[in-house]
Amino acid sequence: MQALWMVLAGLLFASMGMCVKIASADFNTAELVCYRGLVSAALLWLLARRQGVALGTRLPAMHAWRSLVGVASLGAWFYATTQLPLPTAMTLNYTSSLWIAALLTTAGLLGWKGPRQAPPPTLLATLLLGFGGVALLLRPSVGSGQALAAAIGLASGLSAALAYLQVGALARAGEPETRTVFYFALGAAVAGGAAMALTGLSPWPGWHALWLLPLGLFAAGGQWCMTRAYTCARSARATLVAANLQYSGIVFASLYGVLLLGEHIAALGWLGMALIVASGIAATALRTRTAAA
Repeated sequence: MQALWMVLAGLLFASMGMCVKIASADFNTAELVCYRGLVSAALLWLLARRQGVALGTRLPAMHAWRSLVGVASLGAWFYATTQLPLPTAMTLNYTSSLWIAALLTTAGLLGWKGPRQAPPPTLLATLLLGFGGVALLLRPSVGSGQALAAAIGLASGLSAALAYLQVGALARAGEPETRTVFYFALGAAVAGGAAMALTGLSPWPGWHALWLLPLGLFAAGGQWCMTRAYTCARSARATLVAANLQYSGIVFASLYGVLLLGEHIAALGWLGMALIVASGIAATALRTRTAAA
């Protein structure tokens, strides 16, 4: 069942990216983050009441850290989406699997959690292949003067890696997925509102502002489905399947970008995306196998 939840999450996240593309014509990134958080928090509050899930938590510090890194990733991803083709921005955000593997490899080398351990050569080769794919994907963006947006998009993947690690920690601590996603949405609303104090408000666009509703709906649904997928994964194999199926979001985003937005991705960009997906799947598999050993 966790496989279906993750595929649905990929579709919803890609749909959210599509809404960000459209709504960015009238709203800046801070506004999009804030309104996304407000709509999602309201929906999740209603869902929590319907499910009988209490929103009080005994783990406020863990939720605060998850919100901090999650909102950083969200803001960076939204900005990259407004500046880059949707498939490119989506793929950069999905480098989180590579970043997780890189972080855990670094922790092993430095002995942060026990004795120092040298990573398997296959994992190092996988990471090099993946970040080589990143270089190919970003080459057109850097050449066209979008280096800043590309760097911010890549940073969204690193922040997402930290957020996903914290989602797993909250699930192991027994937090229900609705509560976890609610506090993230609330954090997005607060952080986006604070950023709006610096960026200012855009003129209200009238009926076009209705795009904010599906943006928040798809965001809340995607986060809930993703969290549900990892919560339902009761074994290392199930977790591996769920983690790999997150890349379905890149497929959906590519279809949206090419068919609906008319975006063009160069051949090197498609090759880079393929390498990132392949290496992300391989890195996740190797990491899961090592953890199970």
